[in-house]
Amino acid sequence: MGEVPSDCPGPDTERCTGDAPKAPVRPFDAEFHFSVVNSGNATATDDSVLSDSLEAALRTTSTRERWTVTNGGPWCAATPEEGVRRTQGWKLHVSATPVSAPDVLDRALPVLLEAHSPFKFTASRNHLAMLNDRHTSRGHSGKFLTVYPDSDQEAVELAERLHEATDGLAGPRVLSDRPYRPESLVHYRYGAFVEQRRLSHDGFYAWVIEDPEGNPVEDKRVGQYVPPDWVTCPFPNPPAAKSGDQPRPHSNGVLIGDRFLAKEAIRHTNRGGVYRATDTETGEKVIVKEARPHVGTDRTGCDERDRLRTEARALEHLAPSGLSPRVISLFEQATHVFLAEEHIPGTPMRNWVEERIRSNGWRQAIPDTEPMARRVVSLLRGVHDAGMVVRDFTPNNIMVLPDGELRLIDLELAVPVADSEVPGHVGTPGFSAPEQLRGAAPDPRADFFSLGATLCFLAIGDAPVLVEDSGPGQRSPHEALTEWLTARWHGTGLPDAHRTLVLDLMRPEPADRPTAVDAATVLREPRSTASPRSPHRLAAENAEHAIDGLAEHLLATMQPDADRLWPVSCAHGSPDPCSVQHGAAGVLGVLTRCRALGVADTARLDHALATAGDWITARMRTTDGRPPGLYFGEAGIAWALHDAAEQLGDERLAAESRSVAARLPVAALNPDITHGTAGIGLTLLRLWQRTGDPELLANAAKSADHLVASALDGPDGLSWATPAEAHSKLAGRRYHGFAHGTAGVGYFLAATAEATGDDTYRAVATRAGETLLHHAIPDSDMGLWGAGTGDPATAPHWCHGASGIGTFLARLYRLTGDDRYRTWATMSARAVVESSSRGVLAQCHGLSGNAEFLLDLHEITGDRSFMDDAHRVARLVHSSRTYQDSRVVFPDERGGLTSTWGDGMPGVLSFLLRLVHGGGRMWMVDPATHGSTT
Repeated sequence: MGEVPSDCPGPDTERCTGDAPKAPVRPFDAEFHFSVVNSGNATATDDSVLSDSLEAALRTTSTRERWTVTNGGPWCAATPEEGVRRTQGWKLHVSATPVSAPDVLDRALPVLLEAHSPFKFTASRNHLAMLNDRHTSRGHSGKFLTVYPDSDQEAVELAERLHEATDGLAGPRVLSDRPYRPESLVHYRYGAFVEQRRLSHDGFYAWVIEDPEGNPVEDKRVGQYVPPDWVTCPFPNPPAAKSGDQPRPHSNGVLIGDRFLAKEAIRHTNRGGVYRATDTETGEKVIVKEARPHVGTDRTGCDERDRLRTEARALEHLAPSGLSPRVISLFEQATHVFLAEEHIPGTPMRNWVEERIRSNGWRQAIPDTEPMARRVVSLLRGVHDAGMVVRDFTPNNIMVLPDGELRLIDLELAVPVADSEVPGHVGTPGFSAPEQLRGAAPDPRADFFSLGATLCFLAIGDAPVLVEDSGPGQRSPHEALTEWLTARWHGTGLPDAHRTLVLDLMRPEPADRPTAVDAATVLREPRSTASPRSPHRLAAENAEHAIDGLAEHLLATMQPDADRLWPVSCAHGSPDPCSVQHGAAGVLGVLTRCRALGVADTARLDHALATAGDWITARMRTTDGRPPGLYFGEAGIAWALHDAAEQLGDERLAAESRSVAARLPVAALNPDITHGTAGIGLTLLRLWQRTGDPELLANAAKSADHLVASALDGPDGLSWATPAEAHSKLAGRRYHGFAHGTAGVGYFLAATAEATGDDTYRAVATRAGETLLHHAIPDSDMGLWGAGTGDPATAPHWCHGASGIGTFLARLYRLTGDDRYRTWATMSARAVVESSSRGVLAQCHGLSGNAEFLLDLHEITGDRSFMDDAHRVARLVHSSRTYQDSRVVFPDERGGLTSTWGDGMPGVLSFLLRLVHGGGRMWMVDPATHGSTT
C-alpha cells in the first residue's frame, strides 16, 4: 500500500461505483475486458496508409537502396541491409494518437533513416486506434513506433533526437516502458528484438530473453516498467516531476489531488483507474475515477479525459433526481483527469443476478426478478424524465443498493436528449441498439432496446450476443433473437407476456419499440400462464444441416501457410497451435471422426487430414519444450495423429504418432487429465487399445502407479496437486473436477483398472469417488460441487463442476455396480439440465460438454430421458447458430468464429456428431469405443 505506480498520476483501474474485490493501489498484470466499447475510436478514424510516409521519405534520401521495407498486415517494418541485428537489448517506443500519428512519423523518419537501426510502425491509423483503445492490454498500448537500436549508445542518441523531433506532439504514456523525459513521446525498455518464445508448462507461449548465463527468462510486457535485474540502464535519469504534480504516497495509500486518500484499486485498465478512497476533508467514502491523457483518442481528438468530463456533466444533470452518484470533485493532476463521486453501496446488477443464480443452485428460475424488473423500468423512466439518454443501460451500470433500490453509474456515454453532436458508434454488444452501434444520434428509443436486453438478462441470466446471418436464406436479426429467447424462456417461471415484451423492446426499428411506460404497464398486469415447454428433440434435418455446415466451415478455413492452421478469435493469450484444447490436434480429431462417420466429402477430408498431420508434425520438429499433457501437449497430439493415420491408412503418419508417444514421460509434475500424468496415461491406454502394443499398456500402468503413490490422503479424502514450486497457474491447488482434479484422475485409474484387472487401481478410483461424494453439495434433486474443498458450488461444467464429476461417477458406477454413484451422476445431470438455459456453447465450460455427459448417462444406464435432455440442450445450442456463406456455424461467447476444441466450433461438432450418429466420447477410452475407428 502506498506504492506510486510508474504511470505518474497514480493507480490505474476502471469500472463500477459499488463494492468489488479489493486490489492494491498499483498496476497489475491481469487484462480485463469490459462491456463498453467505443468503436468510433477503432473504426471511425481516417484509415490512411501510414506506410506511404515511409516511401515518400525514402525517395528524398540517398539511402533508399540500403533499406528493406516489409509492408504487410498491421505493421510496416524497415530494416537496413548492413549490420547484424541484436536479439535483445534496449528498445525505443514512440507513442502517438490516430490524429497525431502522421506528424509523429513525418518528424521521426528523417532521424531514423539517418541511423542504422531497424524500426517498425503501425501501418494504419485504425490499427493505432485499436492499440490505444481503453480495453487494450496495459502492457501493449501506445506503441506506435518501435526502434531496435544496434547498440546502447545508439539507443541513447536516438532517444534524444526522437524526443527533440516529436516534442510537443500528442501521444499516450507507454506503461510498460520508462519515458525518456516527462511528457516525452519517447519511451524505453529492455526486451527482445527478435521473436523468442518458449512454451510454458501450461501450454502457452511466453516471450523470453536470455540472462547472462544463457537461460531463458520471461520478457514481461506488463503495465509497469520492470527491467531485468541484471541490466544496467544506459539512459540518463529523467528529471524528477515537480512535487505536487503527482499523487503522493501516504502511510495508508496514495493521496490524489491532495484530498482523496486512495486505499485500494477496484480494477486497472488502459484508460486509467477507479479507486476506493476517503475524502480527507469530510471523511466521506468516495470513488475516484481516472482518465489517462491521449487514450482512446477519436477522429475529433477527444480522448478518455473528455469522456470522463462528459460523465461528470451527466451526473450533475441527474443530481436533483437522486438516481446516480453525486459529483464530489472533477479535477486535473499531472495531465490526468480525475472524477471523485459519491460511493454507492451495493452490488452491480450483473453480480446481483449471478449471486441469485448461484444461491438458487444454478437453476433456470432466478428469484426476485419480477419486482426487480419493475424497478429497472422505473429507473430508466426517471432518467428520461430528467432529459437524459443513457446510451449504455446495462446490468454492469446499475447498482442494486442493500434495500433493493437502484442507482445508475458509469454514465460516460449519457447525454442530454437534445445533444445530437456527440460521437456515435458507442455501446455494449448485446445490449445496445443496432442503430446506436452504427452511429445514430442519441435517441431515448435506443435505451428501450437496452431495457429489453437488461430485462432479458434479469430473466435468464444471459444476454443475446448474436451474429447476423449472411448469405441466401438469412434470417432477420429479430427472427434469430426470437428463436434464441424462446428456446431459453421455459423454466424461468415468468409469464409469456414478459418474453413478448423483451422481444418488442428489442425490435430493430426504433419506431416499433414500446416505451418504458408501456413496459411498466405490462409488468404490472396480473400474471398469465408461463410459456409452454418447447419440443424435446432437435429435428434431425436441423442437426444434419448443422453438422454439414460445421464440417464444411472447418474444411474451408484451414490455412496451411499461417501460424495457426485454423483461425481463433478468442482471447487465449498465445496457446500452442498444435494442441488439442486450442490448436490443430483438436480440430484434426473431430475431422477424423467426420471421416469415420462418412460426414462431408471423403476426398476433401482425406486431404485435410493429411495436410493437418503434416502441418502438426512439421511444427513439432521446430518447437522444443512442449509439455506432455493430453489437452495442452504432446500426448493429445500423438492421439490425434494416430487416429488420423488409422483412418487414412498412412503408415508415415502412424510412425510419427508412435515417435511422439515413445518420448512421452509416464509421469509429469501435474497429475491431471488436461496437462499431466492422468492425460498421458489415458493416451497410452488409447494407443494400446488401437495397437495391442503391451509396452503401451505397461507404461499406462506406470502412470497409474505414480498417481497411486502421489495421492494425498487426509481427513477430506484423496486429492492430487501440482507441486507448489511448479511454474504453473495450477501450482499448489487441489481441485475436485475432471479437467484438473480428483474426478479426472479417478477416471483414468478406473479405466486402467478395467484394462489391467488390477484391484489396486480400482480401489484408489473408488476412494476418489468416495471423496467426491463426501464433498458433494446436495440441492433437492441436484448434485453440485465447489472447485475445491470449502469452495461454494460452481457452475455444473466439465472442467470444474458437476458435468465432469458426473462423467467420472457414471463410469465408476459401471465399474463397481454401486448405485450410489449412479444416483449422484443422475443428480449431476439434473444440475446440468437446470442450468442449460444459460451459458456458452463450449465443450470445456459450456453446453456441448454438458450435453455429452447426458449422452454418457444414456449409454451407460439405458435411460431414454437422458437422451431427451441432450436433445433439449441441442436445441439451445442450435438456437445460437448463425449462417455464414449459407453454412451453419456457431459463434463463441465473444461473437467470434473460433476453431478450437475447448471453446469453439469443433467441440460443438463433436457433440452433434455423437447425438446423431452415436459412438464414444472423444478423448476418452470407454469400452464402448473398443474396436471403433474413432
